[in-house]
Amino acid sequence: MNLQLYIYKRNFDTQKAERFLKERRIAYTTVDMKRHAPGKRELEMFANKIGARALVDLDSQQVKGHPIAYTNSASNIIDYLLTQPAFLRTPILRDGQRVLVGFDEAAYMDFVGLNKA
Repeated sequence: MNLQLYIYKRNFDTQKAERFLKERRIAYTTVDMKRHAPGKRELEMFANKIGARALVDLDSQQVKGHPIAYTNSASNIIDYLLTQPAFLRTPILRDGQRVLVGFDEAAYMDFVGLNKA
């Protein structure tokens, strides 16, 4: 497992995700999107896995006043996110082709394989 945690800002979900991984001693790499913005291929892969609208932080006041909040076109959303990575919903947890956006403890447990029956 080669986990990457994409973060842009230190919000509560990002802090919870980092704490979750650290408490369980799960190795991961942090990708700070302020320094290393995701490329078009990465964003397209994320959008193909979870949907382009799921990548947008619709709770942000900046996003609510921007056209990205009102479009359903995946290509337009990806183009906006390329120029404004702050509009991404974070954290994004990635393991190869698997992607999880936001923080949900049950989903993280499944994602890292801790909910094996």
